[in-house]
Amino acid sequence: MLPELGAEDGEVLQEFWRLWSRGDQQPLEPPKPIWLVLGGRGAGKTRTGAEWVKGMALGHPPFADRPTGRIALVGETQGQVRDVMIEGISGLLAIHTRWERPSWMPSLRRLEWPTGAIAQVFSAEDPEALRGPQFGAAWSDELAKWPNLQECWDMLQFGLRLGDHPRQVVTTTPRPVPLVKRLLVEPHVAVSRARTRDNCYNLAAEFVRTVTETYGGTRLGRQELDGEIVEESPDALWTRTQIEDAREGAPPALARIAVAVDPPASSSRRADRCGLVVAGIDAGGIGHVLEDATLAGARPHEWAERAVALYRRHEADALVVEINQGGEMVESIIREVDAGVPVVSVRATRGKYLRAEPVAALYAQGRVRHAGAFPALEDEMCSFGPSGLDNGRSPDRLDALVWALTHLMLAPKARPRVRGM
Repeated sequence: MLPELGAEDGEVLQEFWRLWSRGDQQPLEPPKPIWLVLGGRGAGKTRTGAEWVKGMALGHPPFADRPTGRIALVGETQGQVRDVMIEGISGLLAIHTRWERPSWMPSLRRLEWPTGAIAQVFSAEDPEALRGPQFGAAWSDELAKWPNLQECWDMLQFGLRLGDHPRQVVTTTPRPVPLVKRLLVEPHVAVSRARTRDNCYNLAAEFVRTVTETYGGTRLGRQELDGEIVEESPDALWTRTQIEDAREGAPPALARIAVAVDPPASSSRRADRCGLVVAGIDAGGIGHVLEDATLAGARPHEWAERAVALYRRHEADALVVEINQGGEMVESIIREVDAGVPVVSVRATRGKYLRAEPVAALYAQGRVRHAGAFPALEDEMCSFGPSGLDNGRSPDRLDALVWALTHLMLAPKARPRVRGM
C-alpha cells in the first residue's frame, strides 16, 4: 500500500499508531488513573509512553476527548528525559507528523504543541522541582530506576490536580522495589506487560538471538527481557546472586545421575504438583542440576511415566522417590510403568527447612552448578524460608532438588565413582 500513496498520506498511515501497535501498547478501557506498562529492553515501552502523551496533548481518542493542557515528563535524569523520551528514536519528536509536532525548547525544558498543550521536563534527582507545578497528565519513565523514588513519586501525585480526571502512564523495566510492587496490586492501576521478543519485528535479529541465548531464563534475562519482577525473601536459604554464580553451560562428564520424585501430597490446588528434578555428580564431587521437569495436575500414572522417561533419557543410576505420601503405592506405580528401574525410597523424618539447609550449604560452598536456567525452581529456592514459600504453596520442585542432591552428595554412600570402573 505505502508505495501507492502520496508522501503526505504515507506519512499519516505510518504514524497511525492504532494500526501498527500491539494490544499491550493500547490503553485499557475504561481508563484508570494510572497505567503501568512493564516491559523488557526494546519491548516498545518508550513508544507506548510517547504515543500516550501525544494522544493526551492532541486530544486523540482513545487517549483523550480533548487536549490536556499541562503534562509532566519525569525521568531518572534530565538527560534521560531529553535523550530518550523527547529526542530518542521512539521519543515524542519522532512520532508526530510534521504538522502536529511540538516545538522543543531545551533551555526552558518544555514542549509546546499547536493545540496549546505544554509538557514540562522533570528529573527524579530533584523532587522539589515538582513542588508547585500542576498537571492534568504525566509520563514517568523507568520508574524502578529513579533516585529519591518515593519522594519524587509523592510530589508528582500532589501536582496531578488539573481537569476532571488526571491520569498518568508509567513505563519501566520492572524491579522488585516497593512502589512498583504496590502499584501492581492497587485497584486504580491498569497493568500491561511486554517481552523483548514481542517487539522482535522492530529489533535487530542478531540482538534478539544473542541476548536470548545468553540471558534467557536467568535472573537478569527474566527482568530485562521478559519484564518480570524477580524477587527473593530476606530469610531464604538461597540468594539470586548465589544461583547466578552457580550457572554453567554444558556439564562435564558425570559419575552418577539421579532423578528425584516428590509426589503430590493431595489434589489440593496448593499441593497438586509432582516435583521432578534431575541432578548428577562429577568425579570431583561437584553436583550439577540438569533439569526441572515438575508436572502440575498430573495423575499418578502420568508423573510415573514422566519420571521413568527422565531416567531413561538421562541414563540415570537411580530414581529417588519420597514415600511419605502414599508409601509402597508410590513405588508400585513406578514399577507398573517399568519394573527394571532401580527405585531408591526415601522417607522424610525432618521438616522441609531442616532437610534443605545442608543442600543450601553445598551451594554456599560452591559445590553445586546449574546446567542452564530453571526459573520456576529458582523462584522457589529464593523464596523458601523457615515458614515455607511466600505464596503458601508446597515447595515441590525444591523438595525434589533436595532429595536428588542429598542422595548424590550427602547420603552415607554418596561418593562419586566413574562409570564402568
